[in-house]
Amino acid sequence: MSTSALLAQLDDVGRDPRRGGYSRHVFDPAERDLRDWFGEQARARGLDVHADRNANLWAWWGGPGPDAVVTGSHLDSVPGGGAFDGPLGVAAALGAVDELRATGFQPGRPLAIVVFAEEEGGRFGVPCLGSRLLSGSIDRDTACALRDQGGTTFAEALRAAGGDPARAGADPELLGGIGKFVELHVEQGRGLVDLGRPVAVATSILGHGRWRFRFRGQGNHAGATPLEDRSDPMLPAARTVLAAREAAARHEARATVGRLVPNPGGTNVIASSTDLWLDARAPLDTTTRAVVAELTARAEEHARAEGCRVDVTEESYSPTAHFDQGLRAELTALLDDAPALATGAGHDAGVLSTRVPTSMLFVRNPTGISHAPDEHAEPADCEAGTAALARVLRRWAA
Repeated sequence: MSTSALLAQLDDVGRDPRRGGYSRHVFDPAERDLRDWFGEQARARGLDVHADRNANLWAWWGGPGPDAVVTGSHLDSVPGGGAFDGPLGVAAALGAVDELRATGFQPGRPLAIVVFAEEEGGRFGVPCLGSRLLSGSIDRDTACALRDQGGTTFAEALRAAGGDPARAGADPELLGGIGKFVELHVEQGRGLVDLGRPVAVATSILGHGRWRFRFRGQGNHAGATPLEDRSDPMLPAARTVLAAREAAARHEARATVGRLVPNPGGTNVIASSTDLWLDARAPLDTTTRAVVAELTARAEEHARAEGCRVDVTEESYSPTAHFDQGLRAELTALLDDAPALATGAGHDAGVLSTRVPTSMLFVRNPTGISHAPDEHAEPADCEAGTAALARVLRRWAA
């Protein structure tokens, strides 16, 4: 079955009528439907499917073993995300297995497809949570204590999904069995459009993280409180949003506030607190840190001017990831001198890159848009990516 046909089966799963696009978050009904779909598709191909202790799904061609070749991606999304970020890599992996089987190929070493849990952090706030847990990049207690917006902890959600929070965390045996990992992903930018090529090899991922700024003031009545008597946390929060753009421009970095939540959130109520979340990233980790330090100082200044205070919490950080140079060179040669591209988007492959030999392939996105409904990949490019992935798996798993 073609990769595009596999993706078409997911068209109606998790559509978001309010935001547009898709909202698929770990363990919610839509994401569970996608997990079931993957299990059905993998078993139909004779693969052995199971969930690991961190809710990542594995489908093995033959039994697990040492020096395994692993590919895959994720099925969850950001709120109102596109159709390709994550699912393309999973569908392409299934399509690559079809291509290999059609030629009578039998792997000479263990081969698996993995679906990582909570890659986007859309429910519990920490991106790449499944791969971070697997690799020990986040400890079990910290992960299990994470809460979604409804107050449910990751431990509670994992238990409700059939997992055991007491067993979550680093899995050195499973991780140590991975000999090579490759993740195929839709490009989140216009590099391949400008190059006129359908597939690229990734070089690196910008260092990036998420920080929560909590501004605390005094809740009060919007009509009965004179301006001079207010300690309104929305004002320093708003000024910090503007300061984030200015700081990023000064440092040639990227900084975004995509979420801002006042409490209690009434139209005629001065907020008692306001939370905003900053996403900051840059080619150098020192630059990312400099942006956050500058913005923290500005936030404190703005809070004092309004009679408020601010607390800043780092919720996640991934240092700049450089993919294995040997694998990059091998993929470039194997794929007819495919161009090499860096990316500003985080991926499970980036988390794994410090533990196992890791690489990535990108498929052209004609819109250059991602994390939004206009994200796209043409069917011909999806099939080109699948063919490239099949060629890589054939070489590595022979």
